[in-house]
Amino acid sequence: MNLQHMIPYANPTYFIWLMVGLLPMMLVLLFKQKRWQWYQTLLTLAVLYVSFGGEYWQQGLALIGYVVYQTLLVYGYYQYRQRANTSGVFYSAVVAAILPLALSKVTPFFVGHASLIYFLGISYLTFKSVQMIMEIRDGLIKEYHPWRYIQFLLYFPTISSGPIDRYRRFEKDLLNTPTKEVYLDYLNKGVAKIMLGLLYKFILGYYLGQVLLPIVSKEALQNGLFSWGMLGYMYVYSMYLFFDFAGYSLFAIGVSNFMGYDTPANFNKPFLAPNIKEFWNRWHMSLSFWFRDYVYMRLMFTLIKKKVFKSRIVASNVGYFALFLLMGIWHGLTWYYILYGVYHATLICGNDAWIRWKKKQGNLPSNNLTKAVSTVLTFQAVCFSFLIFSGILDKLFVK
Repeated sequence: MNLQHMIPYANPTYFIWLMVGLLPMMLVLLFKQKRWQWYQTLLTLAVLYVSFGGEYWQQGLALIGYVVYQTLLVYGYYQYRQRANTSGVFYSAVVAAILPLALSKVTPFFVGHASLIYFLGISYLTFKSVQMIMEIRDGLIKEYHPWRYIQFLLYFPTISSGPIDRYRRFEKDLLNTPTKEVYLDYLNKGVAKIMLGLLYKFILGYYLGQVLLPIVSKEALQNGLFSWGMLGYMYVYSMYLFFDFAGYSLFAIGVSNFMGYDTPANFNKPFLAPNIKEFWNRWHMSLSFWFRDYVYMRLMFTLIKKKVFKSRIVASNVGYFALFLLMGIWHGLTWYYILYGVYHATLICGNDAWIRWKKKQGNLPSNNLTKAVSTVLTFQAVCFSFLIFSGILDKLFVK
């Protein structure tokens, strides 16, 4: 059987071969409480070969070049940081880390095809690289070990779509083998996550995406924006997006558990969020927390420290629009991704304004009924944002 090219977690065959590869590692962890680093390296190379080989060999070469580039870049900044700490060098290092991702995003816009430096997962590896540089500057990462950093970048369960781990947390797992009791708990959690992921991605996600979505999409495009077809498309696409992506994330976390790693969660019942800010604390959590910690908080610190705005409220609103505009552009240089970002920034700012107004009133009711109403309203607002995100409006209006 030709194993090239197999997208991670895309079909049952991938799981069969992956479990065969994981079994020796799992047995050693369970009965010997040892971590076979050499075996994990071999398994990583095998998985990367399967994922980035065959007709996609260019992506494999791009990945190798990218890892070498980022490893040297972070090493260079680490060596510099031991001697000095100027903002100019720091920002230059961050820009250099982002540059391959930026070029891979911009190239298709101008030439009409994927960049030669693009590979599946380049965004998530870039987030890890930028995180390293920022935490080295902050003094949170005091030692740089190139091989550990490469293992962090190429951690195969999460390489293509996250969750986005933090280096210090990953390094702690890498260097410490779980006890038998802890690993048994990991195995229980891993099995539960894999089984739930199968339900999400291969049953619910498949039915929503492959059966229902084409039907409602056709109805929506035939009957226009204000139609039952478009409303059905909005809900079906939103549910499909969640179950497909949450299923993938569950697979990544479950496989990590089998390997003895406690990779962070990515979703926590996001459609039950009572407001839009809480939604972003539950949806694609590793990404939203990354943008919060490494973009929004740093931007807010700069705006307040330099007194760019007299009002903290204005500074906060500017920060939200910059944050979500950046997130929109990260998804792609299209008007609907940018509108998606602006829309969510508007919702966040509106939510903050509502909270400030409520505090001034002082006597507004807050109970299970009001929470239920706010949860339903938040769900509608989020689903409408996914309608924008889906790109169907582009097909409807740009013919």
